[in-house]
Amino acid sequence: MLKQRIITALILLPLFLAGVALTDVFGFSLFIGAIVTLAAWEWAQICGLTSQASRASYAAMAAVVLLACSHLPAILVLSIALIWWIGALVIVLTYPASQAFWTPPMTRVVAGLLILVPAWKALVAIRGGVFVLEPGFDTKWVILYIFLIVWFADIGAYFAGKTFGKNKLAPHVSPGKSWEGAVGGMLAVSILPFAMNSFLALTLPQLVVLWMMTLSAAVFSVVGDLIESLGKRFVGLKDSSQILPGHGGIFDRIDSVTAAAPVFLALAIFSGWVQG
Repeated sequence: MLKQRIITALILLPLFLAGVALTDVFGFSLFIGAIVTLAAWEWAQICGLTSQASRASYAAMAAVVLLACSHLPAILVLSIALIWWIGALVIVLTYPASQAFWTPPMTRVVAGLLILVPAWKALVAIRGGVFVLEPGFDTKWVILYIFLIVWFADIGAYFAGKTFGKNKLAPHVSPGKSWEGAVGGMLAVSILPFAMNSFLALTLPQLVVLWMMTLSAAVFSVVGDLIESLGKRFVGLKDSSQILPGHGGIFDRIDSVTAAAPVFLALAIFSGWVQG
């Protein structure tokens, strides 16, 4: 299994980096849109849609919503996303008491769109935006930074949890996660603002703001992971699909990013760091 995971990762990482580095804004929007549409096809199972026709219909609906949201102001979509992710945090922390929330299939239909669409909007808005602090700074690096937040949080949590994990973070949602792992993930992520500062030469107040933005995105990346785990647990799924050998599905790989990206961009806009 480990060998299979490594081989798949070695294939996916260059493809992802090429999709970010070699596309213009429109091409990037299509690239991320394709990923999100595939993830919607996977989420359809959590909605109770099991036939290929119904799953394809849900994916098509998600694509139409993406197109519609391309004409909406980013701050509007991000504001809706922030409300959703704060609600998702409550749902995760109160589970299984919040289990009734998932019972109506329409709730899961809407939840899938609230998870996926703002993430697409956030990444595309970053790609087409302007990073105010450093004129001419390529926003592709901001996108990579968001993914590094997710990767560092995940890796830090894995090793800290494996070494020190005793107290379960959300035992009814994801029994493998611990509070010690979560703290380890946050400590690992705290390295990133200082690494980023070597390229930007931020003032101390700006560095503190970046650190707070980074930690906030990392915290909600965990919520993104847990909310997908909760959805899968509700319908008895281990993985969102088997598209990626050794890794499960597309959704399993982007669940954390779906929360981290809109949260990071919203905070960047509120801080006056990104315009466009």
